[in-house]
This record gives sequence, structure tokens and C-alpha cells, in this order.
Amino acid sequence: MSGKKRILIIEDDKEIAGLEKDYLEFGDFEAQIAEDGKTGLKEALDGNYDLVLLDLMLPGMDGYEVCRQIREKKNIPILMVSARKDDIDKIRGLGLGADDYITKPFSPNELVARVKAHLSRYERLVGAGQPENDVIEIRGLTIDKTARRVFVDGVEKPFTTKEFDLLTFLAEHPNRVFSKDELFRQIWNMDSIGDIATVTVHIKKIREKIEYDTSHPQYIETIWGVGYRFKV
Repeated sequence: MSGKKRILIIEDDKEIAGLEKDYLEFGDFEAQIAEDGKTGLKEALDGNYDLVLLDLMLPGMDGYEVCRQIREKKNIPILMVSARKDDIDKIRGLGLGADDYITKPFSPNELVARVKAHLSRYERLVGAGQPENDVIEIRGLTIDKTARRVFVDGVEKPFTTKEFDLLTFLAEHPNRVFSKDELFRQIWNMDSIGDIATVTVHIKKIREKIEYDTSHPQYIETIWGVGYRFKV
């Protein structure tokens, strides 16, 4: 097997896709092209890729939806590529989990440099077995604070930013009861103003990912009338 990093290009413009593939292969990467959103999504989820170059305007499924679905399952870098220069498009793309936004036209050197930078950053973030990673381990649950990854019995579970922050906060303060208001202030950095249902929804989603039996949770316990407690 080759030791080269594998890049998936999801781009419907054959000329642009071919140029990107040439640039990356010249930069010593392996590159594969998918020409529509649905094909690209399937390839990204099923294939063993290190980074995805994702166009926004795609037939079948647009780049935003492809990005959202990849991010639900995988933590690899996603670089959005688009002719759109509006800040709102960048904000939306980054908000869905993209790591960077490259505006067309771009130089070959810029493309390769950004790909290399994000791969390097990702490797530093999630490098296996790095002793300096700050990790919490409790009865089969592993929270890697450095890499922001969660594993249950060795199987990685996809977490949103707020889900991860909430789980980590509770795990760092075991056997202490927090009200929903306290948790909302801690995680969302604002007063709840009647929005504590947000906490309930996030706790439910976290339990679905880490608990063996959500009706009898072994990690996050509900203290009726008060709030939640992380049991150790």
C-alpha cells in the first residue's frame, strides 16, 4: 500500500477537477474525483480518505449538505471550494463543519499549501497514542479532550461541539449535581432565559451515543427536580 495521503475531490466541473487532481498528485498526494454530491458523499463515507476538497455547487446534493453529512460521521478535514465570494457562504460552510473555504480561482501552490497545512494540523490533533493528549476514561467511555473525540468501548461516536463540551464538563465534575440553568450558562455562556430545554435535548442526544440503556443511564444521571450528575 502507498503511504501517500488520499484526497477526495468532489467537483462537477471536469476541467477544474482534473486540474486539482494534477496539482495534488504533483504535490505527492493520491487524488480521486467524484462528479456529483451523492456519489461524493458515498465515496467520502465508504472510502479511506485523509481530506475532502468539496465544491459548493453540485448536482444531486449541494456541498453544504454533503459537508453536513460527512461531518456527522467523520472528523477528517473538509476544504470547501467555491466561486462564491460572499462572507455568508463562508460562514455557512464553516458553521456546518468545514475546516477552510477556498475561493476560485486559486493558484496551484495555494491549494497544495492549504491541503498540507490542514493535514498537518489534523495529524497533530488526533495522532494516535500521543502521551500528551488529555484523556478522561471511565468504564468504557473515553473522552479525548485534546483531539475532541469520544469513544465507547473503542468505537468512535460523532459529537457536535456543544455535545462534546457538555459531556466533558460533566465528566470533569463527577458526582456533582448541576441544574439546567447552570449547565446552560457554562456551555452556552449566557443566561438560559427560558431556553433550558436546549440542555435537555443535548443530554438526550449524548445518552443515545454513550449509554448502553438510555432508560437506565450509567453515566449521566437525572436528579429529578434538580438537574444532572455524572456518575463515577
